[in-house]
Amino acid sequence: MVRDSFDLMDDWEDRYRYIIDLGRKLPKLPEDAYREENKVRGCTSQVWLVARLDEDGADQTADETGPRLYLAGDSDAHIVKGLVALMLLIFSGKSPDAILDIDARAILDDLGLRQHLSPMRANGLFSMLERIRDMAQAAKA
Repeated sequence: MVRDSFDLMDDWEDRYRYIIDLGRKLPKLPEDAYREENKVRGCTSQVWLVARLDEDGADQTADETGPRLYLAGDSDAHIVKGLVALMLLIFSGKSPDAILDIDARAILDDLGLRQHLSPMRANGLFSMLERIRDMAQAAKA
C-alpha cells in the first residue's frame, strides 16, 4: 500500500506531505499511554509506542494464524508522527513472528526514506523499529 502510494508521487515534497497526512489520521492515544515507559529512546522528538496482543486471533488468515500484535503510537512532531503511522501500517496486526521476520530496513531503503531523512530522523526511525521488534519479542515470551 505505502509502496503503491509512493510510486504515484513524482517527488519527495509530495511524499513528505503524504507522510504528514498519514500522521494527521492517527487516532490520539489514551492519556495514560503518554508515560515514560512508552517513550521511544533515541528520537529527538517525543514518540510513544504501545502494543496490545490479541490472543484470540479474531483476524486470522490462512497464511498467518495465532495471536496478533496491534500497535498504536503518537509523536509531538508532524513528520515524525507520519513516520509512526508508516511503521504502524507496516507492522500492526501481524503476529510477533511475522513482525520479527520483516526486513524493515530493506522496506525503508526501497521507499527511499533513509536517504531522504536527516540523520537524526533516520536514527529516531531505527529506534522505533528496534522498539517494535522488542515488543514483538516480548509478546512471544
